[in-house]
Amino acid sequence: MPVPVSRRIVLTGLAALGLGLPARAEAVVDLDWNDLLPKDGNILQQALRGFVQHNQINPDMTQPASTGVRSDWNGKTVRLPGFMVPLDYTADGVSSFILVPYMGACIHVPPPPANQLVLVSSDTPYPIEDLFEAVTVTGLFGTAGTTTELAEIGYAMTADSIDPYQP
Repeated sequence: MPVPVSRRIVLTGLAALGLGLPARAEAVVDLDWNDLLPKDGNILQQALRGFVQHNQINPDMTQPASTGVRSDWNGKTVRLPGFMVPLDYTADGVSSFILVPYMGACIHVPPPPANQLVLVSSDTPYPIEDLFEAVTVTGLFGTAGTTTELAEIGYAMTADSIDPYQP
């Protein structure tokens, strides 16, 4: 004898498969660069926030040591503004870049500490117009010790969207 199909049975089956029900949107966490620093009260040094004059650089300047990373947002969808330092790009745009907190970081000057750098990858290339382009990146975030030719990087992000920065 067939089992009568009720609305409850259908909804339970669809829920088990993850189909047919409206997806619950995950909240996007808006981050600031100071949010990436350890909770011990450190803030990004003001000297690192400004544009570094190239005539003030000496050959002994290196990337400052990181004071650690935070794992609070591992696996979360976050939104973080910053500047792009392209790593992989084609005529279509940039598909991999370092997101940095201030203009010019990692370009001919010592990079910020690893906990102030985010390695971003995107399936959809972002059409870059300016080397020092300010963007806002939204995507899956996490800690990731990575080394590139430019710097040690403390975080990684898979971009769902990259948008021009809007203050």
